[in-house]
Amino acid sequence: MLSGKQKRHLRSIAVTTRAIIQIGKDGLSANLIETVDLALEAHELVKISVLKNCDDNVKEMALDMAGMTNSEVVQIVGRTIVLFRRSKKRIIEL
Repeated sequence: MLSGKQKRHLRSIAVTTRAIIQIGKDGLSANLIETVDLALEAHELVKISVLKNCDDNVKEMALDMAGMTNSEVVQIVGRTIVLFRRSKKRIIEL
């Protein structure tokens, strides 16, 4: 569980990073979850963009992805989701 200060720090990092994953009209799929899982292991902080042609609820998708990848939702702004999970490399210092 992240504290408020930790989330604030992660949000400040996420502002300058680009979204590395996009969710399209197919929504959540097994391949997408696997890709997010691998990205979290490599980067710890992942920014995901939900395209306009995706009809699913962004908040529900964020919570589902966080549950399936054992990560935490740092922020949801519009159609952008930021997830965090500690990796073995410990890239980001909290």
